[in-house]
Amino acid sequence: MLRPPALACCKLYISEARNSGALRAIEHAAAALRPLAVLVNTFADDAYNRVGYTLVSPLAGGAASPPLRCAAFRVVAAAIEAVDLDAHAGAHPRLGVVDHIAFHPLASARLEDVTALARAVAADIGDRLQGPLPFIPPRREFTGTAVPTYLYGAAHRDGRTLASIRRQLGYFTPTSPGGEQWHGAPDSLLPVAPDAGPRTSSASNGVVVVGATPWVDNYNVPLATADVSVARRIARAVSERGGGLACVQAMGLAHGDGATEVACNLLHPDAVGADQVQERVSRLAAGLGVGVGQGYFTDFSREKVVELYLQAAQAA
Repeated sequence: MLRPPALACCKLYISEARNSGALRAIEHAAAALRPLAVLVNTFADDAYNRVGYTLVSPLAGGAASPPLRCAAFRVVAAAIEAVDLDAHAGAHPRLGVVDHIAFHPLASARLEDVTALARAVAADIGDRLQGPLPFIPPRREFTGTAVPTYLYGAAHRDGRTLASIRRQLGYFTPTSPGGEQWHGAPDSLLPVAPDAGPRTSSASNGVVVVGATPWVDNYNVPLATADVSVARRIARAVSERGGGLACVQAMGLAHGDGATEVACNLLHPDAVGADQVQERVSRLAAGLGVGVGQGYFTDFSREKVVELYLQAAQAA
């Protein structure tokens, strides 16, 4: 097994999981730079109409255009071309076709190593999406318009959190009459000026949020109830914001016919992990007479992600 070099991980969350043609185009873009940048995981959720891609690449010391920058942009451009946010509907909140891009350091990499990468990708999306990008071979003119882009975490000058910019942009407010679904695009006139890109968003693209943070685990716990208000009550009590577990963010969401779940971000999984979340959700749900299923991760652990990358590098 190769000794792990300094690696960067990029997780891209796309607002589409039902259009097979769009997914093929996006996945082709994600795999285009293999083995320089390796797609190690894809997680699609039909109820949420959302898919997550995990890309890993070595950090090219001093290079202006590391492979992960190119790979991330390819995925964004393919998604913008293939998906129309105005026609999108799903049970998970979102702000854009490419809803969220998160960069994390792996192995011996440092947070500051991926911070510059996140900022560069945000600039590519916000300022250069509509023109040719010389660092992407072959040179190609993209037809999409530039997309408003927001930074968070270490990539933002003030360290703004992901939750705070999402809250400012109305991310957590459902748009369906029943309050369980998100339909169409957010308002075109944005309440907060973007860090890159135009001041207004298009109905077909929405906006993109890009950040750099230490590793985050995503862990979801199914609930045996169709009542979203119950799921939200439990999620609130689990989350740090609601007085629950430290470094845990949680949402109660509809998840298919007759089911809901508590969807969690574990911001410091070494300190507060999935077992503690599972126990807390189970205890709170029992008090409300609600059954609980076994939770699940939407991605591999950081150790497994490194292992999968190294296996791909060895096989190349």
